[in-house]
Amino acid sequence: MNFLRSTTIAIVFASALLAGSVHAAEVSMADGSVKFSTPDSWLAIMETQGDPEARVFQVPDPSPTGKVSLARVTVTVKQVPDISSFHQYMGDATAKAMALPGYKAAELPPGPNSSIYTAREDNAEFSYTEHYWFKNGHAIQLRCVRPSQSQAGAAWKAQFDKGCDAVAAQLK
Repeated sequence: MNFLRSTTIAIVFASALLAGSVHAAEVSMADGSVKFSTPDSWLAIMETQGDPEARVFQVPDPSPTGKVSLARVTVTVKQVPDISSFHQYMGDATAKAMALPGYKAAELPPGPNSSIYTAREDNAEFSYTEHYWFKNGHAIQLRCVRPSQSQAGAAWKAQFDKGCDAVAAQLK
């Protein structure tokens, strides 16, 4: 089943990239109980239905780095019955992150139920920021991933981080 699911996700992801992707804007998840908007420049590249439900957005990097490294933001919503289940969900996600090649946590997390770390993907270092919330019987994860070094420069990184912070503020 994991192979089939992974293959399906890969096909949807590739199809979205080939089709030119749809610009993101207003997003509603979990039957409308989770809502947020994204910057107009973000491209919706993947969506899953059910439980968990996920939305993935590409944040275009106009530099040569963007041709080989995918900067992306993912929002995942999963039904959980209580705070203990939320903590289990968050613990499982943290364990997966710690298993990534080259995982290194930042010395200071950005806040409660949040983490910043770096890890390697395809021989490049990526910066990850993750936030978690428990709202209305749902565990919500916001995961922002960008190359640690991009030829687009500091202004692009700042814009990426600003967009992630704006989505986080809406999900609180």
